[in-house]
Amino acid sequence: MRDQRYIFANVDSITVILYLILVFIGWISIYAAVYNEDHHSIFDITQRYGMQLLWIGAAIVIAVIILMFDGQFFPTFAYPIFILVVLTLIGVLLFGAEIKGSKSWFKIGSFALQPSEFGKFATALALAKYLSGLNIKMKDLKTKIIASIIIFIPAALVLLQNDTGSTLVYSAFVFVLYREGLSGNILLLGLYVAFLFVISLLMRINTFNFFDVKLSGDQLLILILAAISSLIIYSTRRIKKLWIVVVGAFILSAAIIYSVDYVFEKVLEDHQSKRINVLLGIESDPKGAGYNVNQSLIAIGSGGFFGKGFLDGTQTKFDFVPEQSTDFIFCTIGEEWGFLGSFVLICLYLGLFLRIIYLAERQRSIFSRIYGYAVASILFFHFLVNIGMAIGLAPVIGIPLPFISYGGSSLWSFTILLFIFIKLDAERINVLR
Repeated sequence: MRDQRYIFANVDSITVILYLILVFIGWISIYAAVYNEDHHSIFDITQRYGMQLLWIGAAIVIAVIILMFDGQFFPTFAYPIFILVVLTLIGVLLFGAEIKGSKSWFKIGSFALQPSEFGKFATALALAKYLSGLNIKMKDLKTKIIASIIIFIPAALVLLQNDTGSTLVYSAFVFVLYREGLSGNILLLGLYVAFLFVISLLMRINTFNFFDVKLSGDQLLILILAAISSLIIYSTRRIKKLWIVVVGAFILSAAIIYSVDYVFEKVLEDHQSKRINVLLGIESDPKGAGYNVNQSLIAIGSGGFFGKGFLDGTQTKFDFVPEQSTDFIFCTIGEEWGFLGSFVLICLYLGLFLRIIYLAERQRSIFSRIYGYAVASILFFHFLVNIGMAIGLAPVIGIPLPFISYGGSSLWSFTILLFIFIKLDAERINVLR
C-alpha cells in the first residue's frame, strides 16, 4: 500500500534543504546585484529582488503541487508533456516576442515566459520513458537514433529561436546515454572533435614557412594528420581492415578542420565568434566582446579571500558588470563573499549533484534512474558553463546559474525538473523490482 497520509512522506529532506539554501542565496545575491537605495526593502516588488521573491513563492507552490501528484503520472504522461512543450516551442517561433536577439519569449504586458527553459525537463521525461521501455538496449542502432531524435527536436527548435546557449544544454543528455550503455568511444570522439576544432581555430590565422613553401594553419594541420595516419597504417599493416578506420578518421578530421571557417561565418553570429576568439586569446577586445568577462574577473578578484561584505561590492554597486543579476550573478557572490563564499556555494552545488546521483542509483524504476541522471546532467552543465563564463574559462553563451540567477522561467523550470525526481524517489518503495 502507498503511504498517502501526507504529501511529504519519504521526501528526501537533504535535497529539499539544499534546494532551499540555493534559492535563498540566489534571492539575497539578486538583492545585492541590483540594490537600489531608494527601494531598499528586499520585499519591494517594483524591483528585481521583490519580483524574484514572487517567483520563489510560485516555485514553492509548484513544488508542493508536484509532490501531490501520484508518481506514476510522470512516466504515464511523459510523451504528452513532451509533445505539449514542443508545440509551445513551435508557437513561440510563430507568435513570440524577440528579446535581446532571441525570439524565445511569450510576452503579456510586463510578464514574459521562456518555453525553452521547460523543454529540458520535458525532454528528460520523454528520454527516460523511451529508454526504460521493454527490450530497449543502448547498443542497438535503432535505440541510438530514436534517443537522438528525442533530444534533437527541442534542441533544433530552440536553435531556431537564436538561443545558442540553451541549445548547447541539450548536449548534457549524452551523459545520460553513457550511463545507460552508450559506448565510451562516442564520448572520446566528441572530445576529439572539440579538441580538433579548437586547435583549428588557433592555427587558422597563422602562416608557416617550410623550405620556402608557405602553408596555412589548416594545411599544416592536415599534413600532420596525414603523417600520423600513414604511420599508424604502416605500423599496423598486418591488422586487416584497420586502414579503413584510419582513412575514415583522417577524412572526418579533414572535414572538421575545413568546416571551422564555415561555422564561424555562416552558423555563429558575429558576437558569438568574437567571444570564442577572445576566450582563446585569438583576439583582444576588452571594451567589446571581452568586456563582460573582464569586469567579472575584476569583481571576483577584488573580493579576495573573505570578500568585501554584503552590499559593499564596488563592481556590483556601480553596475560595471552587465547582466549581473542573471548570467553573471556568480561575480556578485565572488566580490561580496570572496573565495570562501564562492567555495561554499560550489560545495553546495557539488553536494546537490552527488545527492541526486546517489538517489538515482538507488531507484528501483529504470525510468526514475534515467530521469535522475538527466536532472544531474542538466544542472551540472548549467553550473559548469555559467561559472566558467564568469571566470573566463567558457565562452559567454547566456545560460542561468540554477536556482541563483534572476528569472521566473528558469527558476520554475529547474524546480519542476528537480521536484519531479524528488517525487519519483519518494515513491521508489512502491515500485516492484
